[in-house]
Amino acid sequence: MVTIGILGGMSAASTALYYARLNQRAQDVMGGLHSAELLVRSLDFAKVEVLQAEGDWEAAGALLNREALALEAGGAGLLILATNTMHKVADRMTRDLRIPFLHIGDATAAAIIESGLKRPGLIATAYTMEQAFYTDRLRAAGLDPIIPGPEDRATVHRIIYDELCRGVVREESRGLFEGVARGLADAGADSLILGCTEVGMLLEAGNVPVPVFDTVQIHCDRAFDLSRQLAEEAPTVG
Repeated sequence: MVTIGILGGMSAASTALYYARLNQRAQDVMGGLHSAELLVRSLDFAKVEVLQAEGDWEAAGALLNREALALEAGGAGLLILATNTMHKVADRMTRDLRIPFLHIGDATAAAIIESGLKRPGLIATAYTMEQAFYTDRLRAAGLDPIIPGPEDRATVHRIIYDELCRGVVREESRGLFEGVARGLADAGADSLILGCTEVGMLLEAGNVPVPVFDTVQIHCDRAFDLSRQLAEEAPTVG
């Protein structure tokens, strides 16, 4: 496999999930003592969150671009961004990048389409639910996403930033997330996208009434498979 560059820290909790999932995938596929070949750059999320709150997405994109190019220079052969929200600046982040970049929205949309489903509910940060960068990408892939109402969006966003990004898991919050998921199913969602990389800390197939698509698992599994494909396609030397 080629080395997978993980641009993370947004949050640290989600990056830990990425590291664990990629290594689990290596074990599942290759067995033995195998683990994933990774290069991780974990940013200080507090600095990124300030740029989000200020709406300075250009500065955020420039910051991520510098780090993406550093991962490439460090030997990464494939790049993934371990967050849904910051894919808002994916185009800016990948400027001048020469290695492949696997977009989390594309990976997720492909998994849903492969399952024969069409109308995914989306639980994510307010940025991801309310701004077009993510939902438009899902629609371009042929999906018809459904988002929660304003009050539920505010509740979900608060729990993500005040609790999950800090590694805090509360049963009360799990119940609130379960209620949002049920509301989306009642509104016609045939599936649910865990569209923030921390949402899987509260929701999974056992407490959601429709099929669940965990973006961390999907992104990691497809990145691992793509890294092996790229290694097989690489020209041999000598």
